Amino acid sequence: MDRVVLNDLDAVIAIARRGTFRAAAIDMGVSTTALSHAIGKLEAGLGVRLFNRTTRSVSLSDAGKLFVDQVGPALLNIHGALDEVRSQRETPSGTIRINAAPFAAREIISPLVFEYLRRFPEMHIDLVTEGRLVDVVAEGFDMGVRVAGLIPSDMIAVPLGNVQKYAIVASPAYFERHDMPKVPPDLLNHKCVRVRLPDGAIFRWRFEKDGDAVQIDVQGPVTLDEASLARAAVLEGVGIGCFLERDVLPDIGSGQLVRVLEDWTAPLSGLCLYYPGRRNLPAGHKAFVALARELGRKTVSGKIGVSPIAL
Repeated sequence: MDRVVLNDLDAVIAIARRGTFRAAAIDMGVSTTALSHAIGKLEAGLGVRLFNRTTRSVSLSDAGKLFVDQVGPALLNIHGALDEVRSQRETPSGTIRINAAPFAAREIISPLVFEYLRRFPEMHIDLVTEGRLVDVVAEGFDMGVRVAGLIPSDMIAVPLGNVQKYAIVASPAYFERHDMPKVPPDLLNHKCVRVRLPDGAIFRWRFEKDGDAVQIDVQGPVTLDEASLARAAVLEGVGIGCFLERDVLPDIGSGQLVRVLEDWTAPLSGLCLYYPGRRNLPAGHKAFVALARELGRKTVSGKIGVSPIAL
């Protein structure tokens, strides 16, 4: 068979990881047709089918499973060796793949990502946003950005921002019709805008004061899964909403929203950049981590601010 190209081997792993040719092609920056052609050529050279294909699904064949089990670890070693060589470059170049929650991406895009690209114009950032918490190693990412409490214990975490805080708000028109809640359980007598989390669970509002923690499963006329829609509903007087403080501070300041239960909203964990521990990070990765640490130090010292997350 013809000499196997490293990208073809990477393609097999990408398809196995993502489950579809289309998703793998997007990850690799090629067309689905080109990826399918490459896999077909590889299979022809090997004399076996690596994937069972139907019009609706793609799955590894027995030979494909053996390929992933045997070649996958070797590919990691090869890429690790290449990373070590690239780490010797004086000018960083290459690509960093980052997985972040949508709110986290909004927080880091200007102070971290854009600043990094200004400093290192030969680098490329591939930032993927999704609500679900993914295994960054298994999904082929170099780094992730999540709230500190969600980061796996085996990862190296770099704090990025200040602590966060929720704000419980409603429109003035709503409170003209309803009494303001004085303690969290009062919310059970109110119409609230409920939020569905990426995993399908309904977000429960959490409160704490003087060591007493309370979790309320609020009820209301609407359930939404996007912060901007929830904010629009609260502004329309549909009910009371729970948001990260920074996202509604302008509305509170303008009088469009009224804040309640502020003494019950305790500080939360901030965002962190995280990545698997490696002995030799590529130069570009080292520079990104260094800039993240610089951002974290400046945020703590009060020189700049990283706004809180949205639901």
